[in-house]
Amino acid sequence: MRYWLRYYEKSGLGEAEDQLRDNARRSGLSLDDVSILDVSPGKAGDASNTYNLLESWDVEGNSINDRIIDHVHKHRPKRILIDSLSQMRYMSADTFQFRKQVVSLLRTLTSEGATVMFTSEESTDEDDKALPFLSDGVINLEPTEYGRLCQITKLRGSDFEEGSHFYMLGKGGMTLFPRLMPNHFFRATAHTQISSGLSELDALTHGGIERGTVTLLSGPTGVGKTTLGTQLMNQAATSGERAVIYNFDENASTFFTRCQQIGWPIEDMIEKGNLRFEAIEPLHYHPDQFSASVRNEVEEAGTTMVMIDSLSGYQQSMCGENLQARVHALCRYLVNMGVTVVLVNELFTITGTQARVTEYGLSYVADNIFMLRYIELDGELRKTIGVLKKRTGSFEKALREFDITQDGLQVGRPLHGMRGLMSGVPEIVQPNQSSGIT
Repeated sequence: MRYWLRYYEKSGLGEAEDQLRDNARRSGLSLDDVSILDVSPGKAGDASNTYNLLESWDVEGNSINDRIIDHVHKHRPKRILIDSLSQMRYMSADTFQFRKQVVSLLRTLTSEGATVMFTSEESTDEDDKALPFLSDGVINLEPTEYGRLCQITKLRGSDFEEGSHFYMLGKGGMTLFPRLMPNHFFRATAHTQISSGLSELDALTHGGIERGTVTLLSGPTGVGKTTLGTQLMNQAATSGERAVIYNFDENASTFFTRCQQIGWPIEDMIEKGNLRFEAIEPLHYHPDQFSASVRNEVEEAGTTMVMIDSLSGYQQSMCGENLQARVHALCRYLVNMGVTVVLVNELFTITGTQARVTEYGLSYVADNIFMLRYIELDGELRKTIGVLKKRTGSFEKALREFDITQDGLQVGRPLHGMRGLMSGVPEIVQPNQSSGIT
């Protein structure tokens, strides 16, 4: 049996029991097995519950304590919630009396074998500051402009996760999304190579990217980063693996239309359960909530490949936090679990002399980096692809031209006989050599 003890509310108008039960029911919670003892002052029909704030604590405090202890002795509850203990200070003569009465009450309840919880309103009053010292554990709940946050600051005899954790209130009550701590997870993985499904693309990486690594696809808008990432995910799904695409930039209908235009049976892979596409509205998705969704996919659904498109969209859900720290934690967790990660990063410049990889200082997270760039050739914008980094092996140093056609992604031969490709305006030094798409 559990007990909910209602004390004097700060408004002086405590919730009636039927109202409290109705509010819980609306949230999908049942209080059928919870007994509620209402000891707030002014309770209708019970003169003994009407207290005068001008009276001393010895009269009011002892009356409250006696009623609670009598019920505990009678019903022997295993768990007790006192809501709210801090309001008792209004009936206390001073801080010393308040602490003495609270210590007496808590010791009596715990000596009966009950686990006691109490709520307290945050205040600068000296009385409220005393409550954490009287507790074995302290859980702070704080509403912020970025959502509701939970933080444990004290838990005697036990370790706990530090920092703030996002939570939501809704159907079913409270849902907590713990901050992701990657060092708590590990799964042995064989770092075998994964083919992209295109021999020319695999030639860039000398056989493909390795399983359990992070691949960063970097380039300006419209150059084909999402299409390249989808090629990798679709190939994995076709091979029988489960892959998930988290898209922060476009909705499902736009994504599926683009895939249909280049002949990719993405919807077939989704129906088979090998591929999942989730469009995420970043302004309504907290990073802790997103991490929990990814964890569920990996640990419950058996996902082995994850694509995040894009880092710019993901940043919109950061709620003022550091994108680098969040991406680091998420990627480290996925790699520890043997998951292959594809990150899509949009550069804010189309061409230029500076070969920038990412605007967020995240190149160190990536084991593999694909550069996608525009070049201007014969008055036309052409696309190139190359590998800048591959931690686990060698790779082709040349750039290749590539294109997106109705037959899918096509990669050409290495672009030799040119210089200045990275600037976007190359110069032909060997005009007799062809560089067309194969």
